[in-house]
Amino acid sequence: MAGNQEIPAASIATLPKLSPSEFKIYNSMADHMEYFHDHFRQTWNTLYTAASRGKRPEGMSIKQFLNTGLQFCEHLHMHHGIEEMHIFPVLARKMPAFRKELELLTQHKQIHSGLDQFQAYLQDCASGDRELRMTELKDLMDSFGTVLWTHLSDEVEQLGAENMRKYWTPAEMKIMPM
Repeated sequence: MAGNQEIPAASIATLPKLSPSEFKIYNSMADHMEYFHDHFRQTWNTLYTAASRGKRPEGMSIKQFLNTGLQFCEHLHMHHGIEEMHIFPVLARKMPAFRKELELLTQHKQIHSGLDQFQAYLQDCASGDRELRMTELKDLMDSFGTVLWTHLSDEVEQLGAENMRKYWTPAEMKIMPM
């Protein structure tokens, strides 16, 4: 990917309106990321609603509920691992928000601090070492929920067409690793 130049702020205001095909190119990573993030939101809502109400969803066994939570944890760990290894390093060449010391990676660390405790609790419940208590589950989810939801939105916003066009050409967008 050529160059590491960001378009000067004064030039951004004068950028021409994107055509529908240009918008599609520039917004492709946001669309792709939103697909995964929507799945995380949906699963989170299932788990959090149950924890808040103090009962599992109708027709879902304890084993299914715990497996849903454990899969959520595993999928989020894998998702962030792929981002940090393959996506963020490419984006960080031109986009400050994806550099290690800045917000999006800091959010990953904050999320995983709570997520790891949440996962350990679910594993203990699944193995029979602990009894599932929805109030404890909710407290664990509350410990990282705000930063998770903020992150899910922030990341997609950073990958949106109007932001991506500040840093990348259409040709560069077509060879992004996502």
